[in-house]
Amino acid sequence: MIHVPAEPQGTFPDAWRQCVGTGRLDLALRHDYQQSLRLLQRDIGFRYLRGHGLFSDGMGIHRPYDWQGTRHVHHSFTYADQVVDALLDTGIRPFLELGFMPSELASGDETVFWWRGNITPPADHKEWAALVRATLTHFIDRYGLDEVRTWPIEVWNEPNLPMFWLNTDEEAYHRLYEITAHTVKEVDAELQVGGPAISPAADEWLVSFADFADRRRVPVDFVSRHAYSSGPGQHVPFGTHQTLAPADDLLDQFAAPRRVLKDTLLADLPVHITEFNSSYCPDNLIHDTAFNAAYLAPVVTAGHAHADSFSYWTFSDVFEEAGVPTALFHGGFGLLTHRQLRKPTYHLYAFLARSGEELLAHGTDHLVTRHRDGRVTVLAWAPVDASGETPGPERHTVRLSVPVAGGSWAFLRRSSVDEERGNAYTAWRHMGSPRSPKPAQLDVLHEAAEPAHSHARVPLAEGRADLTLTLARHEITLAELTPVVEEAPSWWDEGRLLGRQPTAR
Repeated sequence: MIHVPAEPQGTFPDAWRQCVGTGRLDLALRHDYQQSLRLLQRDIGFRYLRGHGLFSDGMGIHRPYDWQGTRHVHHSFTYADQVVDALLDTGIRPFLELGFMPSELASGDETVFWWRGNITPPADHKEWAALVRATLTHFIDRYGLDEVRTWPIEVWNEPNLPMFWLNTDEEAYHRLYEITAHTVKEVDAELQVGGPAISPAADEWLVSFADFADRRRVPVDFVSRHAYSSGPGQHVPFGTHQTLAPADDLLDQFAAPRRVLKDTLLADLPVHITEFNSSYCPDNLIHDTAFNAAYLAPVVTAGHAHADSFSYWTFSDVFEEAGVPTALFHGGFGLLTHRQLRKPTYHLYAFLARSGEELLAHGTDHLVTRHRDGRVTVLAWAPVDASGETPGPERHTVRLSVPVAGGSWAFLRRSSVDEERGNAYTAWRHMGSPRSPKPAQLDVLHEAAEPAHSHARVPLAEGRADLTLTLARHEITLAELTPVVEEAPSWWDEGRLLGRQPTAR
């Protein structure tokens, strides 16, 4: 039995809620996407949303034309306004990623993804700077300077990978960053700009980025990096299988920027992990499973110790890097499938959103918090075997002595998700994995996605409840304890429900 202290250990930081990822930004124009975002914000409430493609052709911002033999550029914000309006209307702000290259500003034809984001440097850096300046100036004019100052601005995405930046030319990236950062500060000195948004296993880029920024006196307001714990892809048609490192590997990656930048000019800057997940592939079924939720639980509850934000990649399966998905469940990154089916990892975040402000205890399999009104929450998770050599324990028990102030009883509400409960993926597999479920099947899947709920009254002794939580394989559970205020009248006797005589006292 673990004795949970009555005095808080401090506040429970919600860096896990600071940002979440999305597919390319013009997907926000779609009805399914906007429905998913509203559900996300209702249940979880992220602060920022980061996605690719702000400057890609699908957004239509950069529009060059020839007039009387001279090249001109028109900047059009028709779609950009609709996208940002949709975000702000649901209570989430943009975390701006500046990229990819507009095709008519690009120095080459190399692209990435099914939707062909151009990955080459600008053919004209002055025209790129004008694009950045016009975009930020327009946003300030439309949404106000105070608002836009709250939007972090990240320069490019994973320039250390050849699929995202031509030839992984570090010097060319530094040049792009320098021009961009100075342009941002020319628009307004208090706008926040950073990078280099590198992928895992490339921390030498952080060191050289710090040296470059120091040597060139280039503005850097935050450092960004990505984190994934999967090995090389084993590809099958419309799918990928991968090995996984233990979940602690993700926390090590979160900690990497501060570790490698310790003695540099960037040592004390905010660190944003602007993408993280188990697998980096958008067609790995691990994302759809209860395993993924239990695997990531120790990461999202402890990540605040290493980074100012860590952005789950992504909130929705409305996402097309590898093409249009071929089935409802296809291993997409999203917390939600198309048509708003909640995955187990969605519930992990929704459970966290019901946690309290005060941190009482944090262990290898549990997080205990308290709300200001006295309600205590216990988030617990079953351990997983990331090696795949075993299925993991069939049962896992968490025993806690929890402080609950007031009264003789506490009301216990428990919500659980595991391989069977709160798991639309399992129900879909039982159905025969229909690629395009019919309306009645969708209704069943939405029902299956609802966590299992149970309720009980537990006794309090000296202001404590002894709580025993037995978890199934890959289960995450949220137990909420609220002091009972008894309002039943003194004559209430459930023994008389069928008209029997009063119980002798």
